[in-house]
Amino acid sequence: MCLLSRLRVVIVLALLSHLAFTADAPKIKWVQASTAHFAVLSDASREKASEAALRIEQMRSVVAQLLLKSKLSMPEPLDVIAFKDYAEYAQVAPLRDGKPIAAQGFFLPGQDRNYIILNLSDGESWLSVAHQFAHVYLNYNYPPTQPWFDEGFAEYFSSLHMDDKQAQIGADPEGFTEILNTQKWMPLPALFSTASAAVNEGSHHNLFFAESWMVMHYLINQEKFQQTGTYFGLALNEKQPPEKAIQQAFGMNAEQMEEAVKDYFHSLAVPKKPASPKAPPLPPGATSFIPVGPNEVGVSIQDILLPEAQARVAEAMVRVPDHRDEALKQLNALVDDPKTETAAAHRAIAWGHLQKNEFEDAADELKQAFQLQPQDPWSHFYSAWMKYYEAQANGTLFPGLANMMIDLRIVLDWNEQVAEAYHMLAMARVEGGGVQSAVQSIQTAVRLNPRSDKYLLDMARVYMAAKKWDAATALLERLKTDANPQIASAAKQNLDDLPTLRKYGLLPQHVQEAPKAVAKAKPKPVTADDQPLPERPAAPQVDRRKTEFLKGRLVSVECIHPQIAVLTISTGSKQVRLRTEDYKALLLIGADEFSCDWSGRPVSVNYKAGGKSDGDLVSVEVH
Repeated sequence: MCLLSRLRVVIVLALLSHLAFTADAPKIKWVQASTAHFAVLSDASREKASEAALRIEQMRSVVAQLLLKSKLSMPEPLDVIAFKDYAEYAQVAPLRDGKPIAAQGFFLPGQDRNYIILNLSDGESWLSVAHQFAHVYLNYNYPPTQPWFDEGFAEYFSSLHMDDKQAQIGADPEGFTEILNTQKWMPLPALFSTASAAVNEGSHHNLFFAESWMVMHYLINQEKFQQTGTYFGLALNEKQPPEKAIQQAFGMNAEQMEEAVKDYFHSLAVPKKPASPKAPPLPPGATSFIPVGPNEVGVSIQDILLPEAQARVAEAMVRVPDHRDEALKQLNALVDDPKTETAAAHRAIAWGHLQKNEFEDAADELKQAFQLQPQDPWSHFYSAWMKYYEAQANGTLFPGLANMMIDLRIVLDWNEQVAEAYHMLAMARVEGGGVQSAVQSIQTAVRLNPRSDKYLLDMARVYMAAKKWDAATALLERLKTDANPQIASAAKQNLDDLPTLRKYGLLPQHVQEAPKAVAKAKPKPVTADDQPLPERPAAPQVDRRKTEFLKGRLVSVECIHPQIAVLTISTGSKQVRLRTEDYKALLLIGADEFSCDWSGRPVSVNYKAGGKSDGDLVSVEVH
């Protein structure tokens, strides 16, 4: 064979080899299966992704039925990432003793959003998250309760099993039957009085969880669930002892109710006849039902570009401490290449900076995210979030207040159930002087997330700013005994401040020490459920309130702090109280320096109104 012929053969073989390699190379294709309430990002087939979305929707529908609710709240978006196989899943799963956890799915909580991560090579991986799934929906859709109720509900729900045609719930999920048959039961008052601190969530195989499960089983199947709400009203709101609350709510004393639960438990050992002669027998305690199906749920599928999918996976992965460094490495590699750079990658890097109070670095990342995707709701959320936590970290007012409010409105236009957006909007409105709209916002946040003690504390502070003294006092009295020592301490401090607030009419966040010098906060260790801190750099604060003019007589000056002063000005029959955060820096006309002893002097002032009879001073002219 001549040289030219040999060369042609080599070239052809090389081309064939290249084509074969290209054809055999793995093609990672991502899809998003979306339902009315969830979006499932997956590298599995479209069918598998659709099935995962259906299962999560079915779980949600069961929770709604158990809670007797036609509508459920989810004030923190819940994202689902479903991997096609274990190898992919293991890259994200938390580690135990250096190895990925045994469960084929896990729940990843956060203050901004929650994640469910699944391994779809296990046909029932969604069962791994059922317990936590129930807890999340309870937190957002049921008033505060006691540990036995929450754990009993979650255990009952975790017994859920479904296939394409039918579902069942109520069978023993943890080997509880043996415990209840062999151990002496706790008296119901003792069970109902068990504190959260005494509950070990690490191991559910004990008497507390077993008995809680059976009491819940009894309440649901004996149609006493609504009476349980009456019990909590008596036990938690009126502080009645369990024995008295049980008697009034259920119409029987504690001993009688305990016997009724035990009798019910023993009755479950008798097998039920299946609904259909051809159906297999049900496990003891189980009840079958027909779940919502594909036609009722409705699933839409769309392809997701690989860089976007990689960024969104890393965005979840960065929240797992075991994989945070690797996730940030992947994200930085994505943004370094213009072909793979996405807004999702930049905002995920920003989230990492915000965990360390690195506000300037986070701002740089969010700025680039906005350039790539100006209307990305998550970037707007983190933008507002950063302003909120930057102010808290530095002891200052919110930077860029007007922009913060715009960011939050964009978020709420995208998803009107984001409780944290309403919470931040309420505090921003207090800062901007709109206390009545702040009341509406904080009430919405609490309605969406009724168990958040943080929201309740800030609701009390908003009430204080709105001069709703009785409502504020009632909330603070309740919170001063809160199980969270920080909440309890803050509530007690606010109660102590109330007399001063009522006298001087100051907004609650100003009844504190002087603002600290702005300094970069020292980074702190972070964990998987640390509260993230968000957004772009501190811009100069823009106060959009109109500057108004007032002429009258200065009745008095109250200097209640080395920098804070309140001026009472009379204009005929009306008195207006105007404050300044730093009277040494206040613009003065007709006087060389400010005096706390002024009284009875004619003055002209420029100010920004807070309510009908208060506001913030801009300048004072003393005649």
